[in-house]
Order: sequence, then C-alpha cells, then structure tokens
Amino acid sequence: MKVRNSLRSLRRRHRNNQLVRRKGRVYIINKTQKRYKARQG
Repeated sequence: MKVRNSLRSLRRRHRNNQLVRRKGRVYIINKTQKRYKARQG
C-alpha cells in the first residue's frame, strides 16, 4: 500500500477506484486491480 499526500490524482487512474474513509484516514481501494491501494497521511 502506498502512502500519498494527495489521492485525487491516484483515483482517476482506474475506473474502479473507490475513495473510502475508515478510522479517520482516507483510502483508495480497488476490487479488480489490487495494485491500486493507497492511504493518505
């Protein structure tokens, strides 16, 4: 999982990317392409 400052540019890279908030952190998850996983902060 990558830790990034900004997730907006990462979210546009694949159409199945989802922006999810869990436990005060923002995550990008993708069910089909598992390599698109990131956390902010």
